Formats: sequence, structure tokens, C-alpha cells
Amino acid sequence: MRRVRSKLVRLIALGVVLLCLRGYATWGASAAPEFTLPVAVPIVADDRGASQAIRFLEGRVREDPENFHAYNKLAGAYLQRLRDTGNVQFLELTFRAARASLASVPAEQNVGGLAALAQAEHAAHDFAAARDHALQLVQLDPAKSYPYELLGDALLEVGDYERATEAFSRMEALSGGFGTQTRLARLAVLEGDTETAQRRFFRALALALDAPAPSRETVAWVRWQFGETSFAVGDYATAERHYRDALTTFPGYHNALVALGRVRAARGDLAGAVEAYEEAVLRLPDPAFVAALGDLYALAGREDDATRQYALVEQIARLGALNGSLYDRQLALFYADHDLHADQAYAMALAEFQVRRDVYGADAAAWTALKAGRVAEARASISEALRLGTRDARLLYHAGMIARADGDDASARDYLRDALSLNPKFDPLHAAVAQRALDELTSAASDPR
Repeated sequence: MRRVRSKLVRLIALGVVLLCLRGYATWGASAAPEFTLPVAVPIVADDRGASQAIRFLEGRVREDPENFHAYNKLAGAYLQRLRDTGNVQFLELTFRAARASLASVPAEQNVGGLAALAQAEHAAHDFAAARDHALQLVQLDPAKSYPYELLGDALLEVGDYERATEAFSRMEALSGGFGTQTRLARLAVLEGDTETAQRRFFRALALALDAPAPSRETVAWVRWQFGETSFAVGDYATAERHYRDALTTFPGYHNALVALGRVRAARGDLAGAVEAYEEAVLRLPDPAFVAALGDLYALAGREDDATRQYALVEQIARLGALNGSLYDRQLALFYADHDLHADQAYAMALAEFQVRRDVYGADAAAWTALKAGRVAEARASISEALRLGTRDARLLYHAGMIARADGDDASARDYLRDALSLNPKFDPLHAAVAQRALDELTSAASDPR
């Protein structure tokens, strides 16, 4: 029965892939990617089999602590569970397995162990270490695409976009597969090119569905990315459809649940937004999810519930050294968004930006600097945040509020108008703040006095 079901899933996947590729081939030189994504179908994950595989591999390394192949497979299994669940305990286990592998056999004869360590470092936000180990992999295994994938990922996070582009170009020359498409899509998003990003994600979805055993997490992730690109330009109906497709593929997928809550709030369904966030937080109490739920409670007049959520944000972010490194940026932005601990938030954001100089790190430094009364620093940092032309309403909103604080009302109006034109309901609380600020600036400009 399992074999028949597997064959049926393959046939369905093959059919939708052929439809994808036919749509992909008809784009030609059209101004916009007009295509229809394949209908979302549930993909059943063998969680029991995955757990059994982990237990088997754990038994193997207990019996033979020198079995570096088993350690490498175990690290990969833990990483997949991390992606599936968001549970950082699997990250700690990945580190343990990767380090044990390399302790058994050094990197020069064990590129799998080194790759696992670099992936764990990336997931833990130790991007400088991940970059350095990826560079080592490029030297050890230059004919393969995966070292350039790991290198490009790390370089993106430290803000070295030119070298990241070079790494991904080398990766594409060696393999044009799923990983290449998603990374080039991400570059396009950062550069404000939504059309190219969607085309790349479309190709990635076709490749993911064409896999011998399509991964529900992988397919759901791509569908969620389609939703994110639609939400970013204010196309809420399309975004919601993509988020629902992700949840059809992978019921309970935490990223899609949160995104569904956000788009429901944008469409005026506050009760539905709260419901989605509550389910997401039950599955994964990520500080950003918890903070957003608190904001929705505040909008609903549930002040006590909001206060409890806000207190929980700090508790989760400070649970341990590993969590702290993961959540410092989230916590700094939470403080700035809610006018809390301004100097501490700025210090946290600035410390992280010293090693993680991406555009969103620059934005965090800018926003926290504004709240700490450091307007000149905020203006310099927001310019760096906008340097790629990223079309993100939140970045534009921050730029507008910083320009206003600096007395540059004309720029403030332009930035705020752009933010609200791009994505009018980009945030349940701050979109309203942006609109009030723009109204005040527009009224002041039209007052002859």
C-alpha cells in the first residue's frame, strides 16, 4: 500500500511539474511573470521513519564513536528536523554531531563533517565562522556546487553582496538546481526585483516537486516565499492564497501560519489573525511571533494579554547563550518598536552590525539609533540599509521617520508615501503610525503659515 501511495504521489508531482515547466517556457519577453502555480496537495512526511533513522544513527555512533559517516548523516537529519520544527534543540544536536565527526576524522578527509559544521554555524547566526569554513570547503572540494552555496549564504548575511553574487554565479555554473534558484531569487528580492525573484521561485518549485520524494518542508517553504513576495507589494489576496497552499502542503508549518496571521490582519480580519498567531506560537514560541501576537492583542483591546506576551519575548530571547545569539536583532527591534530600553536596543543592534553588516542589520542599527536619540547615526545607517534598492515597506517607513526627525520633511514624505503605496498595511501597528506621520507632514506642507 505504501508503494502504491508513493507511486501516486510521484505521478501527481510529475504532472504539476510538467504544467510548471510549460508555463515557465511561455514567459518569453513578457513584462511580468504570468503563470499559474500547480494546485497544492498534501505531502505526507514520514515523521516516524525520520525519528527511527535518527535513533538508528544515534545507536551507531554510540557503538562506534569513530564512525564519521554516521555522524554526518545524523547531523543532516538533525538539521532537517530543525527546519521542520524550528526547535533550537536540534541545532545543538547538529553541532554535537558535526564536531564529533571532525574529531574522528579531520576536515581534509571529511568534507561532509565540515559542511555540517558550516550549516550549523549559519543556523546559529555565527556567519563569520560559517563563511570561513565555507572558504575552506571551496579549497577542499572546488568542483562541487555546495561549497559555493554555503559560502554565498554566509556572505549574504555578513553583507558582502558582491562576493555572494560571485559565489552564487559559480554555483549556477556547476549546478542550476533547486538551491541555485532559491538563492538567486533571494538576491533578486534584496535588489528590489520582484519579477525575477518570482520566476526563480517558480523554477525552484518545479524542481522541488520533481524530486524522487518531494520534501513537504521544501515545497511549503517555496510556496511561503511566493506569499512573501506578494505581501511585500501589497497583493494580500494572492499572498493569502500562497500561504494557504503552503499549509495545505505542510499543515501547521510555522512560517506560513505566522504569515497567514499577518495577511489576515492586513485584510482587516483581526480575530483570524489572532487565531493564526496563537496556533503558531503554540508550535514555536519564537520571540518575533510572540511580539506580533502581543501587538494583535493590544489592537483588540486585550491589554493584559498583550503585556504577558511582551514579557514573554524577553524571557524567550534570554533563555541561554545560543538563544541570545539567535534573537539579539529581534529583541533590539522589539525594544525599538515599543519604545523600551532605547540605549540597550541600540547597543545590541550596533554590536551585531559590527559582524553582520547586511541591509537588515543596517536597518536595525538605524531604527534603534533613532529611538536612542542618535539621529545622525540613524541617517547614516538607513542609507546603508537602502543601498541595494530593496523594496520593503518597513525599511522605507524607518527611513521616513528618521528623515522627519532630522528635519528633512520632503524626504520624509517621499519615503512614507513610498512605503504606504508599496504595502499599505505592512504592519498592524506601524502602518497606522506611518499614515499619521504622512498626514501631518502633508498638512504642514500645505499650510501657508
